Amino acid sequence: MKNLLFAALVAMLPFIALAQNSVTGKITDQNQQPLPGATVKLRNQKTAVVSDASGNYTITNMVNGKYTIVVSYIGYKTTEKAVEIKQSMVLDFSLAPQNFLADEVIVRATRATEKSATTYKNIGKEEIQQNNFGQDLPFILQNTPGVVVNSDAGAGVGYTGIRIRGSDNSRINVTVNGIPINDSESQGTFYVNMPDFASSVDNVQIQRGVGTSTNGAGAFGASLNIQTTASELEPYAEVNSTYGSFDTWKNTVKVGTGLINNRFSFDGRLSRISSDGYVDRGSSLLKSYFLSGAYHGNKDLLRVNVFSGTEKTYQSWNGIPQSRLENDVAGMNAYIDRNGLSTEDADNLLNSGRTYNSFLYNNQTDNYTQNHYQLIYARQFSDQFSFNGALHYTKGEGYYEEYRVQDKLKNYGLNPVDINGGTPVTETDLIRRRWLDNDFYGVTYAFNYVPDKNLNFTLGGAYNEYKGAHFGQVIWAQYASNGNIDRHYYDNEGFKTDFNVYGKVNYSPVESLSLFADLQYRRVYYDIAGTENKLNTLAINETLNFFNPKVGATYFINPQSNVYASFSVANKEPNRDDYTDAGVAGISPKSEHLNDVELGYRYKDDKLNLGANAYGMFYKNQLVVTGQINDVGANYRQNVDKSYRLGIELDGSYSISKQFMVNANAAFSRNKIKNFNEYYEDYDNGGFVINNYNLTTISFSPDAVLFGELVYKPFSGFAIALQSKYVSKQYLDNTQNNDRTINGYWVNNARLGYDFKFAGVKNINLGLLVNNLFDKKYENNGYTYGYQSGGGRITENFFYPQAGTNFLLSLNVKF
Repeated sequence: MKNLLFAALVAMLPFIALAQNSVTGKITDQNQQPLPGATVKLRNQKTAVVSDASGNYTITNMVNGKYTIVVSYIGYKTTEKAVEIKQSMVLDFSLAPQNFLADEVIVRATRATEKSATTYKNIGKEEIQQNNFGQDLPFILQNTPGVVVNSDAGAGVGYTGIRIRGSDNSRINVTVNGIPINDSESQGTFYVNMPDFASSVDNVQIQRGVGTSTNGAGAFGASLNIQTTASELEPYAEVNSTYGSFDTWKNTVKVGTGLINNRFSFDGRLSRISSDGYVDRGSSLLKSYFLSGAYHGNKDLLRVNVFSGTEKTYQSWNGIPQSRLENDVAGMNAYIDRNGLSTEDADNLLNSGRTYNSFLYNNQTDNYTQNHYQLIYARQFSDQFSFNGALHYTKGEGYYEEYRVQDKLKNYGLNPVDINGGTPVTETDLIRRRWLDNDFYGVTYAFNYVPDKNLNFTLGGAYNEYKGAHFGQVIWAQYASNGNIDRHYYDNEGFKTDFNVYGKVNYSPVESLSLFADLQYRRVYYDIAGTENKLNTLAINETLNFFNPKVGATYFINPQSNVYASFSVANKEPNRDDYTDAGVAGISPKSEHLNDVELGYRYKDDKLNLGANAYGMFYKNQLVVTGQINDVGANYRQNVDKSYRLGIELDGSYSISKQFMVNANAAFSRNKIKNFNEYYEDYDNGGFVINNYNLTTISFSPDAVLFGELVYKPFSGFAIALQSKYVSKQYLDNTQNNDRTINGYWVNNARLGYDFKFAGVKNINLGLLVNNLFDKKYENNGYTYGYQSGGGRITENFFYPQAGTNFLLSLNVKF
């Protein structure tokens, strides 16, 4: 790996000699606000650059002579200047608004701004592209404050997850163009169903805490507000290929028409990702496409998006036992005895190492396809009044297949098998598929009224419906009994409606003060009927009404800095498993309630961008894991009366010089449950053992998450970034027991990028991402369960090991 890095650097050194004159400057609007992503071109030449997040641009390698520089940006009139280059120079541009509506209006209603008393982070297109090597979206966002990511297969491809402030996927609200993406029943977001989606994302805003009112699942840890690709002014074609460790491949083709007659545009993407994964048999085959067409009128915007993802992943859900992780042979043999492993499974455990996967059946796979359809319309009725709304439909269908050893026939509604009058056979090896066939559709809308520059009203909301059919099939059995391949051994359907309406007002009584109020009413209806796994009957019906107010204020100390404070309320319904597992756990789940207090400071000038935030999140009836698990390894959850998260977050970047920049963030927190009851089964006496704990740490909530990055740009087009991330110890359950923890870890990565041009090619980018530079052995996720047996407690800990040093090498060519 060191040789590879050295070779890459040496190969790029000759290009230093090409540097000659340069033109640098800043692109702003008429209010001197920076315009990131503006295109700066030399007329009649292929040379073109894009302004960065601060609106800055640089054109290098210019010989003496006369040029015409053309600057364009969606929503603004194209402008140009004729210049004569004799030496390097500075040239700024101020763009006037264009007479058509830009895509930014699509997400405006649910976005926070610098006047919002909300803790947020914007990630622009350039940063997304720099970090997009084919890993799932969580890994592209992992360097933002308080974020911890995980990967079942160990390398960021396949099933991945994200936690923000210790809150998992099911507590993070995700919208794409204001449209909900979270699964209505589990309330999680499965990024494996959206492979290479980052290649079609224009920008992302992460709002930590409750954030502003949005559509879909309640935000209990954060919101991810995603806007997809906006129209480009010029036609383009782009080919991206990535190859890396574990035979990982990403192939992406993108095309776009640019603006046709200053009105129409069409964009498309086709992607394929494959990887063997770090974990044994942890393979993934992912395919996706994205199509978008838009009409930009003087006062209207109409956009149609169609995107789809198909995934086939070999299951690596079970993780690795602690004894295998520690190479504890005696512990592994005890595990084999306790769990009655077959000779084949025992050999697999004893001989596999850190990449152990308990599944050996050759088609132990998860298979799912999800298709999204969005029709988005925006209208600017006047300078003061505008509207945007969307119709959407998502179709999902798929199954996971698994081999089961000696399952009871009665669990599948099958009769005992009588063979030649002997003892009836009541158990059989079998292969089953568990299916989900769902439909999600609805409407979102927002009206915006700005009577003057100091007052802004927004009225918005959504109505969505979900229908999910769950059923199981036995596709093979050693003893088939009275079954057949088309028979459903269980059938149930979930139906859910989600209505919300919100009103927001921002008011500035004086120039230095901005006040806001945000009131949301949300109504959720959920119904489940039918039979579940093991033929349990389901009859669940619930209607919940939530009121979620938010208030805050921002005070501008000067044009560079401000302070803010806010108080927000959020409510959240239980998920499907909380309801279906209630009969086993013995207690019906309650909805969760959160009071969130945020206090922060922001500063920004040409060199320094700094944010500091303190928060208190106080929960009532938070749902936490109890220690019990069901037959597919999922945790049972129960409400705890009172719990809280207190924390401080720091986020900053500093330009030391034109060559050096430092980015860093830190999150420190204290996450506690005031009173917690642990449950585990008592196989000696029957029933459960119950232990009570006071003031314990919430599981998967590290006290510290730190990130630092040093970026070095020795010459135009070339950048080296060294990244370092630290995550402190995490508890696997809520007992704060040091025998059930994920060890803290410190991981270092390096990213290299080089942009250059050839005749007939707009841009060529070579990228190299080296993960885990120092080959750290670490785990970032896991689970635990326990039971009473033989007079004592047996604890089973499982972990998800992450890959050692690995790389991804990309080539992107844009025409």
